[in-house]
Amino acid sequence: MATRPHARLPPAYDALRVGIALFDPADATVASANGRLESLVGYPTEELRDLPVGRYTANTYRFSESEFAERLRDATAGDSPEFTWRIKRSDGELVWVRVSLSEWRGDGDRGEGGQDDHGNGPGNEVAERLVLAELRDITEHYAASRRETLFWRVLRHNLRNEANKIIGYTGEILRGTDDGDVRAAAASARSAATGLGAVATSVKEIQQAVSRSETSRSYRFAADAVRDVVAALEPSYPDAEFLVTERRPMRVHVDAAFDHALRHAIENAARHAADPEPTVEVTVRPSPNTGRVEIRVADANPHIPKAETDALDAFGEVTSTRHGTGVGLFVMKWCIESLGGELEFERREPRGNVVRLYLPPRERSGASV
Repeated sequence: MATRPHARLPPAYDALRVGIALFDPADATVASANGRLESLVGYPTEELRDLPVGRYTANTYRFSESEFAERLRDATAGDSPEFTWRIKRSDGELVWVRVSLSEWRGDGDRGEGGQDDHGNGPGNEVAERLVLAELRDITEHYAASRRETLFWRVLRHNLRNEANKIIGYTGEILRGTDDGDVRAAAASARSAATGLGAVATSVKEIQQAVSRSETSRSYRFAADAVRDVVAALEPSYPDAEFLVTERRPMRVHVDAAFDHALRHAIENAARHAADPEPTVEVTVRPSPNTGRVEIRVADANPHIPKAETDALDAFGEVTSTRHGTGVGLFVMKWCIESLGGELEFERREPRGNVVRLYLPPRERSGASV
């Protein structure tokens, strides 16, 4: 009896930097693979054809061989499953990969008997159904993501908890002494601890911005979203006047990141004012140069230190003579960039600042407003 020919990937696939394999969904074995896939798992294609998936799946990983086979069947039904998988290479090394599956419809080499990659050929009218798997090594990204999660947790929880302790201890000192020097030192320490607590809040806002999905966003008129932010701030600054002007109705994508960015811009203008009754002007208009939505926040305050705005440069070197003193501007930058926008600062003369938040305009297209 003739040996059943194996499907073969086109030779051009060997030039790709992503691992590619053709899987037979009937038994979840590899029919063909490119060189990158072979290097990822540590087995040549000839061996992979006889190996079950469980042989090169990490023993400690929850993903099972039967689940892999089920997702192959889903791909033949027209789905495009994507999932994370931990490979155990032939030398025992564990590697994280991201897998994308789809039904194979390529034009590969023909096997013996003139059959093509799907098993089509003389006397065989029914095509063999194969699944194309794309495997990307995400080991470094996965490790960095876990470190990042720990980093956020330390900043958000540990920093806030320790700051709250300092606030409590300094409160006890203030209540227990009449010494002027001691009270002044305790008050300074309490103020610094309160600032650390605010840093923890800002870090949480940054984390929300960089991890938020588009499903949590809505379409709104930019001016309406601005007015909501202003209304939330007004009780905290009863002596300030907030003027909102809309030059043209324009819609934008908004979520919590939008609120965080705009709140920091407007609150900074009110908080750092030298005038006891400051005026903060917020203008919504199309950008004259690009047509994007421009939200312009203007004040008459002392200039924002250049060190603060320079520190926002992601590629700049932070040194002892070049650094910012807080993370509020970073919140504004990262939050607005998470929405596909950008941030710009301008100094007014002789005093005053303009902060511009640029966002892409959005069509209504069935979204809520």
